[in-house]
Amino acid sequence: MASGFFLFFKGNLPEKLFSEEAITTGNIVVDSLMLEAIGQGGTAEMTKDTIIEKTIGEGDDRVIVVPESAVLSTEDSESFKGMVYLENFFARLYALEQQKGGRVRIAYYGDSMTDGDLIVQDLRKKYQGKYGGVGVGYVPVMSESAQSRQSVIHKYSNNFKMLSYLNVKKPQKPFGVSGQVYFVKDTIKQSWVSYSGGKMQNMTMLYNPTLYYGSSNNKRGEVVVITNKDTIVRKLNINSELNKLKLAEGSVKDIKVTFKHADSIPIYGFDFSGAGGVQVDNFSSRGNSGLPLSLFKTSLMQKYQNNLDYSLIVLHYGANVLNYGTLDYSWYTKKMGAVVQHLKQCFPNANILIISAADKSSKVDGVMQTDKAVVPLVKAQRKYAIESHAGFFNLYDDMGGNGSMVKWVEEGKANKDYTHFNHKGATVIAEKVFTRLEEGYTEYKKKKGGSVRPANRTDSVQRANNSTVGESAKQKIENEKE
Repeated sequence: MASGFFLFFKGNLPEKLFSEEAITTGNIVVDSLMLEAIGQGGTAEMTKDTIIEKTIGEGDDRVIVVPESAVLSTEDSESFKGMVYLENFFARLYALEQQKGGRVRIAYYGDSMTDGDLIVQDLRKKYQGKYGGVGVGYVPVMSESAQSRQSVIHKYSNNFKMLSYLNVKKPQKPFGVSGQVYFVKDTIKQSWVSYSGGKMQNMTMLYNPTLYYGSSNNKRGEVVVITNKDTIVRKLNINSELNKLKLAEGSVKDIKVTFKHADSIPIYGFDFSGAGGVQVDNFSSRGNSGLPLSLFKTSLMQKYQNNLDYSLIVLHYGANVLNYGTLDYSWYTKKMGAVVQHLKQCFPNANILIISAADKSSKVDGVMQTDKAVVPLVKAQRKYAIESHAGFFNLYDDMGGNGSMVKWVEEGKANKDYTHFNHKGATVIAEKVFTRLEEGYTEYKKKKGGSVRPANRTDSVQRANNSTVGESAKQKIENEKE
């Protein structure tokens, strides 16, 4: 009888003993966009490249910028890295290293893998340590991980109204560059936000504090700024779709901003970055598949680009795409291909780097194994990187491939959810990403005819930190001709 019951139940048990249904997070847009993409598929409309050739620098250091259509990778798809599609980023880095440019800026978009500035803070530290630059960069008004973040101390009142591209498709005002827009909820209780320098190298101070906000018919808005024991009242002038207000000169240890009469004014976030060197902004959103980036308003993002001047945009997604019961990710390839094309319109002059999903383990027959959806998803991510002319970093392979997440957990580099890295593992991942980009940069310099002449590091870092933002380069770099 026992044997009979065993055989009956064995035939009816699910393949996996632990449910992998997506946890309800309230991310309405993410869920709806993915379900729509799975059901209908997607079409990535490729736009014609109209970028005009131009140059950066002079003499032997002159770099020719050509249309993207003139650059094509000849790599095998299985080993595709696409570093040739990051040559505008490398050209800007080269100009900075030769002390001919001002700043190189990176926008790092991710999901919970980068929550709390994990991975990104270490990548920022690596770049600023080698090429100069200070500051934590762009920080939103509110953050789910504010209390756990080490790179900035972030506090805020609980009476802001936040609209995120994870749960709203059509906000009353467009989303800011971080994917949110904030409003002062009422006029009785003060709405405030405060920041202090963090605990990490080059991030212990707040540099050039600047507020970004949007358009409104409200002309009465103002902010009360408290910093260095001084209190200043500043008016929120509404001049454009995107407005900015510098709140203090140079660097400060902490700052508190209180909003007054600011109802209906969209508040976007604060920038704390040095004038030169490398800056890396973290735009993480728990539960994000990457598809909500399609909701960015092009004209607003182009104004952001005019101010922040990104040279590289990193897209690090995948963990939230594994739980939808399919091994066919052609829908994701099409939809994310369209997202990349949209981002190229939103952020002219910026190259795109796709970072694949990491290994993820699930319990099957009592044993932790790589989820069978991981490899199909990684292949789909590589495919849209190739088709979109973007760089690609295969994180799954680089961390060890099949079964590697189990090893990372055993080595104390990942959490026991067998999905997320901890601080130790995040540092290792940042090192891997930095190493891959440095390899691409080295190859770029070889094609230019040799490596960069070493400069006095102290002088170059100081000069980078004090310099102003240089002119943006257009896309894609052609090898230097004789």
